[in-house]
Amino acid sequence: MAGAPPRGLAAHPTRVEKELAVTAVTTSSPGSAPGSSALAYVHLGFGADAVDYEEAWQEQRRVHAARFADEIPDTCLLLEHPPVYTAGRRTADSERPLDGTPVVDVDRGGKITWHGPGQLVGYPILKLPRPVDVIAHVRRLEEALLRTCAEFGLETTRVEGRSGVWVLGDPVDQRPALGGLKLDFDPRLADEEFDARLNGPEYAPSNAGQRREDRKLAAIGVRIAKGVTMHGFSLNCNPDNTWFDRIVPCGIRDAG
Repeated sequence: MAGAPPRGLAAHPTRVEKELAVTAVTTSSPGSAPGSSALAYVHLGFGADAVDYEEAWQEQRRVHAARFADEIPDTCLLLEHPPVYTAGRRTADSERPLDGTPVVDVDRGGKITWHGPGQLVGYPILKLPRPVDVIAHVRRLEEALLRTCAEFGLETTRVEGRSGVWVLGDPVDQRPALGGLKLDFDPRLADEEFDARLNGPEYAPSNAGQRREDRKLAAIGVRIAKGVTMHGFSLNCNPDNTWFDRIVPCGIRDAG
């Protein structure tokens, strides 16, 4: 590896140097950029060693600069955060906590989300080939997460019109309607909540009442600068889901 590890990573030089060194013999990962031979994984902190979001954001910038300069290989930072809300550039005021809870505004795509205990966060910092294809990068992250969940016996999928990895809601019962037509109807929803058209573009056309609430297991929000990626994914393992009650997660009102 050319050059010294980015400042901050040097606090754990043995682990970082070891994990970056294995890239010489590591095969390509589903989440790595096309044409790259390896992806190094660096564990920054979990549990009692969870990493403050602002500190991790600074670390991303340092690793991003090192990757752009070809001082290190493609690298994925893995960690856990103390509880924090972060808002992407498209977050509306109505989607933020109504009680004034602080939110960190960040330079990634997407909207507001929560990070905290029980959630695995990954920041893949990859040099992408030209021309840069943001959508393809997001799809590769989804594929890596889908495969990871499958290894644990969990059936997950993509949802049309939405990024991330999902567990689909159970099908709702059908009941006959006037005129002999059949409507898919979830008895938990009031009539004014049933029509997907009332909920704006956040409502996925693939679930306009056909299923109970879909559950988002992994969220993705990225930024690409100088051809190198930043930010990444959060995979909910065993978080306290009440943290999501204060916001409209990812700007989606009809799913968990």
